[in-house]
Amino acid sequence: MHQHTESINSPNNLAPRFLQSQNVAREVSMTSLELVDFINGQRSQEDPILDHADFMKKVPRVIRKDAGKFSDIYLDSMNRKQKCYRFPKRESCLMAMSYSYDLQAAVFDHMTSLEERLSQKVALPSYAEALRLYADQIEQTEVLRVENHQQATKIHSLENLFKEGMTHTQFCKGLNGVNVMQVGKYLEARSWLYNESKSGVRHRVGSYARDKYMTEHQVEVTPHGKDPFISYTPVLLKKGAARLYDLYLAGELPMKKTWDGLFTHDKAVRGAA
Repeated sequence: MHQHTESINSPNNLAPRFLQSQNVAREVSMTSLELVDFINGQRSQEDPILDHADFMKKVPRVIRKDAGKFSDIYLDSMNRKQKCYRFPKRESCLMAMSYSYDLQAAVFDHMTSLEERLSQKVALPSYAEALRLYADQIEQTEVLRVENHQQATKIHSLENLFKEGMTHTQFCKGLNGVNVMQVGKYLEARSWLYNESKSGVRHRVGSYARDKYMTEHQVEVTPHGKDPFISYTPVLLKKGAARLYDLYLAGELPMKKTWDGLFTHDKAVRGAA
């Protein structure tokens, strides 16, 4: 059984296309894709990006036996059928509450606003206004196409750049213009790392980033004639690499004075080839 509702998350909601209950708006609803986008739009800069696949896995745990009632299908950018959910206001708020009460309140306010807009009488546009709306829709479709291409390029870049067990220095060497000698201090300032040495540099992973953005490799070292000790090497996790790449594209990483201003990763691509 599927909910016969139409999502009106934005006035010109063009993509993705949904196969079920698209034409008649009987009740305000939000798809799982829209909820993920909304939640990501509410997150702070340091919060991890919510993935739609992880959201989908959580639905049966929150909605329980009724989850199947809200299943839906949409067509992705390559016209392939993909699974999603379409929730009315109550279930949308329940899913948001599973992340935080603040998100629940934000989703409730958002959908209440949509209900108020839906209840208002909408005057039919004039012919000129209809043409303008059509032109706006075409423009937005092109913007979405470009954004999807940029996202695909970013994912491809990360696949070429990131290898399991990489240190932050190794990862940043593949980013054009980054001053890798300063990245350690930069990550100290962001509480990803801390220096446990009083006389030199011996980085450890800070509690903020541990198991979220970074982890540590441990090796027992036995110097000749001395007692053995444990050496710790901070290494990036995949989410940490993605976050560093976002910071790079935002121009926040320490850069060389000779940087040419281009955000590229040619060295990493050649090295992976």
